[in-house]
Amino acid sequence: MKATFNQLTAFLLRHQNYWRFEPFLQSLCSCYPTAWQEELPPLIDWLNTLDYQYVEAMQNDPKRHMTELGQFFPDMMAYQQLLEQSSLTTETVQHPLADEARLLTGVPGRKVAQILAITHEIERQPGVKGPWVEWCSGKGYLGRLLAFRYQAPVVSFEYQQALCDSGQVFADQQHLPMHFVQGDAFDASASQLLTSHSHVVALHACGDLHTVMLKHAVANGCQAISFSPCCYHLIQAEHYQPMSLTAQQSALLLSRNELRIPLQETVTGGERVRRHRQTEMVYRLGFQALGKDVLGFCDYETVPSIKKSLLDSGFAHFCQWACDQKGWVLPASVDWHHYQRIGEQQFLLMEKLSLVQGGFRRLLEWWLILDRMLFLEEHGYDVTVSEFCTRATTPRNFFIQGRKRHSR
Repeated sequence: MKATFNQLTAFLLRHQNYWRFEPFLQSLCSCYPTAWQEELPPLIDWLNTLDYQYVEAMQNDPKRHMTELGQFFPDMMAYQQLLEQSSLTTETVQHPLADEARLLTGVPGRKVAQILAITHEIERQPGVKGPWVEWCSGKGYLGRLLAFRYQAPVVSFEYQQALCDSGQVFADQQHLPMHFVQGDAFDASASQLLTSHSHVVALHACGDLHTVMLKHAVANGCQAISFSPCCYHLIQAEHYQPMSLTAQQSALLLSRNELRIPLQETVTGGERVRRHRQTEMVYRLGFQALGKDVLGFCDYETVPSIKKSLLDSGFAHFCQWACDQKGWVLPASVDWHHYQRIGEQQFLLMEKLSLVQGGFRRLLEWWLILDRMLFLEEHGYDVTVSEFCTRATTPRNFFIQGRKRHSR
């Protein structure tokens, strides 16, 4: 694992000009990065042949996306395949057992699929199944299923008191051995919930919430750890703080913004969400071009978030709204069509830039996953990783499990 991590680090550093940028800001320049033009002209020639429909088709087809980019980055596919081979093959469970359906009443469909898949992954691992500590539990959806299947106690740890109260009421009604504890994951006292007998679990604990969980778990010698990470950028530091000694010694330092790159994939939104995103990006880009020519912008000017319903009023309305928010005054006459057209051209460029960056998205996430796995391995755990469900169910589908070696 360490050798694979170091090879991946070298690959990412070697090609950092192709993922270490912000597509939106680069598109405002109406050109590709200078390094691309100097290092890889064939890539730019290829990108210039693509229309939006082709770009969108590749964004929706990861294998095709990687294959197409592979002609310019020959080792990209090799690394992707190597990493995929190191993960366990996953069979997603689609439906709860008859007696379990009542436990998932009111849970959104995709969340049900995720919970069923995770419990299936836990079952595949040998060793103790409880007692459980459900970290960042919410209402305890995952804990419900674990408590029912194994009849082992579950401590559900959650920050919001209202969620604790709701979860406890449901658990008591269903006679589940669950106990909700309200608390702050970042408080040192949270560590007291974990013991050497604990099997700590977490579904999509964000950023520092799951890294602090891992630190508490290894410090207390928890016998097993099962979790899916999420939202890597939600950290308190300006830069990513590597967990493993191997990552700490590497030359790759990721900013908080760069930690967002693995999260850029959106496969769970519908057509309406996609259309709103496209319209908003066109309007924002067009407005920046207008601002440069008409309002004298020298640099990028941020514009507040807008209600999606207001986008239906058109580009001119968006620009006037943006100016009202910032206290700017537009002239009486503006060539709205011209600037909207610039926005459309820059949006297409942004999508092409994102297409290239997106080829490194999963590899960057793998780098973060391997760091967590190495951390557990360094602390005496046997570690596995799987993709616990399809990326259509959730793009954040990595599931890491560690089992203390002495607990066999």
